[in-house]
Amino acid sequence: MIRTEDLTKGFGSVLAVDKLNMEVQSGEFFSFLGPNGAGKTTTIKLLTGLLIPTAGRAFVNGVDVQLDPVSAKRALGYIPDQPFLYEKLTGREFLRFVGGLYEMDTREVELKAEELMEMFGVLGAADLLIEEYSHGMKQKLSFSAAFLHDPQVVIVDEPWVGLDPKSIRFIKGYLREKVRDGICVFMSTHTLSIAEELSDRVGIINGGHLIAVGTVKEIMALEATRTFEDVFLELTAEGNEG
Repeated sequence: MIRTEDLTKGFGSVLAVDKLNMEVQSGEFFSFLGPNGAGKTTTIKLLTGLLIPTAGRAFVNGVDVQLDPVSAKRALGYIPDQPFLYEKLTGREFLRFVGGLYEMDTREVELKAEELMEMFGVLGAADLLIEEYSHGMKQKLSFSAAFLHDPQVVIVDEPWVGLDPKSIRFIKGYLREKVRDGICVFMSTHTLSIAEELSDRVGIINGGHLIAVGTVKEIMALEATRTFEDVFLELTAEGNEG
């Protein structure tokens, strides 16, 4: 459901992502890990079409993101680390707007928006302006918007900021449920314990290079250490920490 072929992005003389080759299947929860400056966010922006690659290709649901961006984005749900919301709209109006972008039936949007806002705990604020929402409420509205059109691929960038423990527990369970339903979830996070708990596989990027891919057990076997955190720190010790 996600595939990259020698995906590369340079900024001047700096290669933020360097010949990245990676494949994530449907029904798989894949965590994308790395220190600050490793290339995680750049990779996500390439997968979502927010950046144009210097070289190489990215595919979402079998569609080349650059050659057919509309079809790729129809299959994609994206939850960024900082929610992209129109703050002068209410939560309900924002979901209507998102449904319109995907050319969804108006009645379907109303029903699904109500269901999702209730599940994610923002229904009580549905008719308030988004500018009145806390960061956590904005994040939960972003989740509602991402799942409104029943995406086949969901990309989540550091989703836990501003969420209380109850919300984190619900969202973890919801994402795993969606994976069981066949959706591909690609999550970037610094929270190693959650990645270890949820992931079918993890990929570790450092200095723009994918340095390890596998299950948590497979990656732990690469180093003679006791914890997943120890392995991660040892694998990324020599790379870009900027």
